Amino acid sequence: MNKPTSGEQDTPRLARMHIAETPLRANLRAALMALALWVLLSAVYAWYMPLTDLSLQVGEPSPRDIKAPRSISYISDAATQAARLRAVAQVEDVYDGPNSDILQERVRLLDALGSMIAEIRSDETLQPTDQVDALMDLPQLALSASHAEALRDVSEENLETVLTEAQRLLQSAMWQEIRPHEIGQARRGAGAQVSLDLEGMPRELAIAMARAMIVPNSRLDQAATELAREEALQNVEPIYRHIREGESLLREGEIVSLEALEAIQALDMLDAQTDWQRIVSQSLILLLLIVTVSVYVLRTHPLLIYRPRRLALFLATLLLVGASARWAIPGHTLMPYLFPAAAAAMLIAVLLDVQMGIVTALVTAVLVGLSAPSSVELVVYVLLGSLMGALVLSHLDQLGAFVRAAVYVALANVVVIVGFRLATQVYDPVGLLQLGMSALASAAIATSLTFIAYTFAGRVFGITTSLQLLELARPTHPLFRQVLLNAPGTYHHSIVISNMAERAAEEIGADGLLARVGSYYHDIGKTLRPYFFAENQAEGENPHDKLDPRTSADIVIAHTTDGIALAKKHKLPKGVASFIPEHHGTTRVTYFYRRALAESDGEPVEESDFCYPGPKPQTRETAIVMLADSIEATVRATGPGTQDEIERTIRQIINDRLISGQLDECDLTLRDLDVIREAFGGVLKGIFHPRIKYPEKQRRRAKNGSAGGN
Repeated sequence: MNKPTSGEQDTPRLARMHIAETPLRANLRAALMALALWVLLSAVYAWYMPLTDLSLQVGEPSPRDIKAPRSISYISDAATQAARLRAVAQVEDVYDGPNSDILQERVRLLDALGSMIAEIRSDETLQPTDQVDALMDLPQLALSASHAEALRDVSEENLETVLTEAQRLLQSAMWQEIRPHEIGQARRGAGAQVSLDLEGMPRELAIAMARAMIVPNSRLDQAATELAREEALQNVEPIYRHIREGESLLREGEIVSLEALEAIQALDMLDAQTDWQRIVSQSLILLLLIVTVSVYVLRTHPLLIYRPRRLALFLATLLLVGASARWAIPGHTLMPYLFPAAAAAMLIAVLLDVQMGIVTALVTAVLVGLSAPSSVELVVYVLLGSLMGALVLSHLDQLGAFVRAAVYVALANVVVIVGFRLATQVYDPVGLLQLGMSALASAAIATSLTFIAYTFAGRVFGITTSLQLLELARPTHPLFRQVLLNAPGTYHHSIVISNMAERAAEEIGADGLLARVGSYYHDIGKTLRPYFFAENQAEGENPHDKLDPRTSADIVIAHTTDGIALAKKHKLPKGVASFIPEHHGTTRVTYFYRRALAESDGEPVEESDFCYPGPKPQTRETAIVMLADSIEATVRATGPGTQDEIERTIRQIINDRLISGQLDECDLTLRDLDVIREAFGGVLKGIFHPRIKYPEKQRRRAKNGSAGGN
């Protein structure tokens, strides 16, 4: 295996081995997807193109200074409507005046109540307390207990005086116009007109009875009121506004008012005229951007074009960030700083790799720059925040990384804002606080969106995420627990393999978590017939002794197909399930093949019947597990007595796998293999301590280990 140089490890040749697809077809599909991205982005930027580069909304700041291109006089609907509203507000409600019928009705009611009071006072069948209760229950009067007692005890002469004075106060008050909203004032005024001849409780009784009888005697005349308002509207003349050429209509940052927007519309400055020059220029910039990114992908990540779903994820992310930036940024002050642009780079970094995340950060900054021309600050703001988020999430080993990413992105955002504000020497505490809060909110929103997308995008686009791996790494996972319960020897073997594979993967820059979890599940097929594998057999018991070599080989080889079936049943991610067939590649079950040759009596033996179906390892992680699996089984079976023997065993098996071509379809380099060898040695030397050899026992263990296969 030749050692590829940096940037050439993922070659098109390797891609053809990974996926049965011609380079022409894959390149054509990738080119069509890139072309579709360019067309869609160009359409988005043309659709959201501000008319004559002017997009205004009432209540939002003006993006630039705006002056009248010519003189004009026009009827200001806004000013005219405001004048009409003021005229209508000045029209008072029209009432129909005091109604004498209402006064007469209240006088008659008061007379009737006087007769009822007299009857209650003269009723000897009622106890004094019952008389008080009856007086309190009189309609309209609503007398208090103290007034009812006073009314019961007052003399006949004083009662007549009270009723007469109450009637006089009622008539005096209701000869005046009393509107519904003036009833309180009219009742309070009744007390000021009481006769000076009355004193004490009779005075209070007269006032209380008169106030209870006073009601509104003037009603709103709705028709007359509407007529008066209509006349006021008709009397308002249209208001003309005169604009002179060069007059300033809005200044940059000034809040757009309805009157200013009306003047700009009257000058036809918002007419739907397509700015073809700007559309063509932005389309060319977008084309150059997409071509540059395509060349980068072909040179550094050629396998991406053979993985259409991953490529679709990358392109869809760019389209989404471009469209949302074009919609949210132009014509706003705080929205550009609140826009969660960093989410795109973080999502690509965590689902694909950090290099593609960095590219996404650069592309995002350019797209934002096209949406906010002449804003260097915003481009730097988006670029540094996105880069910071992508770098922090480049190694996602726990969910706490999302919190760290939010903190670092927020810090980058705030530093950029403060840095640019210090450079301008303009300090607006309120504005700076608003921008700072927007920067913090942007980081929080971007990280939240990344986490939400991360939880489902991996499954949608066929990417094994760290979140899925962390879930599978739990010892309580049903499938992993099944290995422990049904095949404890295999479980221990998988744990040792996982330690070896994780350490080696981390040393060469591969995915250590994926290697560990893949090691946990690479032998799950053995749980169906665990006793046919050496690590699960009792001492001296080997069921293969009673079987012919071909049957034994079939049983051993079947643990990969059984494992694939279990992986599908338990819905293991594709990235984890690939360890099951690839950790043996197309190697041969050597022990049973040799037995078959020995027992064949000269009959031909098909070597293919004793080989695993493959495929060979397609990734560095599955290749590492293949090497770890073979080395651990051999070391466990032979029990080397010294560290040098362990080292020789590791080197021999790695050379065997390299020479036999099992590592041809993955991108491990010779330098990687040296690092892996050293990592394996460090782990195994700590597990398999040197010990005294017992020849007979050693041969028996070697025989069982070879018979069981791993």
